[in-house]
Amino acid sequence: MALRVAYLVNQYPKVSHSFIRREILALERQGVSVQRIAVRGWDEALVDEADLRERELTRYVLRGGLWPLVAPTLRALRDHPRGFLQAMLLACRMGWRGDRPLPFHLVYLAQACFILSWLRESGATHLHAHFGTNPAEVAMLVHALGGPPFSFTVHGPEEFDRPIALGLGEKLRRCAFAVAVSSYGRSQLYRWVASAHWPKIRVVHCGLDREFHAVPVAPVPAAPRLVCVGRLCEQKGQLLLLQAAQRLRQRGVDFELVLAGDGEMRPEVESLIQAAGLQAQVRITGWIAAAQVRDEILAARAMVLPSFAEGLPVALMEAMALRRPVVTTHIAGIPELVQPPENGWLVPAGDVDALAAAMQDCLAADAGTLARMGEAARQRVLERHDVDAQVAQLAALFGQPGPHPASQPAMAA
Repeated sequence: MALRVAYLVNQYPKVSHSFIRREILALERQGVSVQRIAVRGWDEALVDEADLRERELTRYVLRGGLWPLVAPTLRALRDHPRGFLQAMLLACRMGWRGDRPLPFHLVYLAQACFILSWLRESGATHLHAHFGTNPAEVAMLVHALGGPPFSFTVHGPEEFDRPIALGLGEKLRRCAFAVAVSSYGRSQLYRWVASAHWPKIRVVHCGLDREFHAVPVAPVPAAPRLVCVGRLCEQKGQLLLLQAAQRLRQRGVDFELVLAGDGEMRPEVESLIQAAGLQAQVRITGWIAAAQVRDEILAARAMVLPSFAEGLPVALMEAMALRRPVVTTHIAGIPELVQPPENGWLVPAGDVDALAAAMQDCLAADAGTLARMGEAARQRVLERHDVDAQVAQLAALFGQPGPHPASQPAMAA
């Protein structure tokens, strides 16, 4: 019988969550049946045909609002009062220590009751959540109600910023296993749970589809172009990148910079471009499909990503798989992938001078040097981030027996 699992994500599909889609599709290639569940996202603006197909396969918890949650919640109370009471106490505990008011956590409990009926209908034997935020809490509550074992993947940086408010330790104690996407991420999870639980915290890297990077070798372009792929947001460091670009222009360095993406900080980014006089050097693409992202990377000499906070950015893996070196920051799991001077440049986060110097070095490097660095970058990624190899580890974990709700740790005072 095929292994049946369910995936729970807060918003799916989503432009910035293509790594989740790749993981699900790789699981299905390996014979695992995957039920897609998202809290929201049925009306998300999408640009990729693969995401549009995924939306048709996804069931949405809040599509009908909160009222459809009432009947499953009352049924759970009627049919399993003891399990419901334990789950409600757990939700209250999460609310008392959380940064969201208690009513949010009671809604998470209602979502869990609603999802539990779907899982029983589909026969799913395991529930996996992406991100250690509210999806992991809902999955934990599903298990407390008598549902299947659960696990979750922590990407960071949000979980690392507020682990106590998210009840990360509680989730780690109760889960069948947890996944970190880097060794650094695993170390951060170790901090919030007793060492007896460390063996169930596994590193499974995000993976890349071979179709994305299985393209003919593209020579390093003569144009002095750099590309930054990522959501326009505070943690990706685009404002700092523009300051570095301004310094390059002031020094008379010839360059182009493409910001491939969109996000909440676009107005601020556009204002800074204008204030710094960079309109001729900087272009913003907005959200673009995967094929267009690939084209922008191949049209650049290197990718630059000056993040302040990360897990391990998939965009870096994509650039490296396409034989482009990267200029990025020495934070989180990035040094596990980027090894200067072999395949890129690492600079201290927040250091404009160091970032500008690395960008200038990259722009000044000859084509042969960049080609050698790009080939080393590709080999590094293919060895560590093949999606089918990484997902095989997940499938093996999903197939292991998980703890019964009755065996879960008692709630500490």
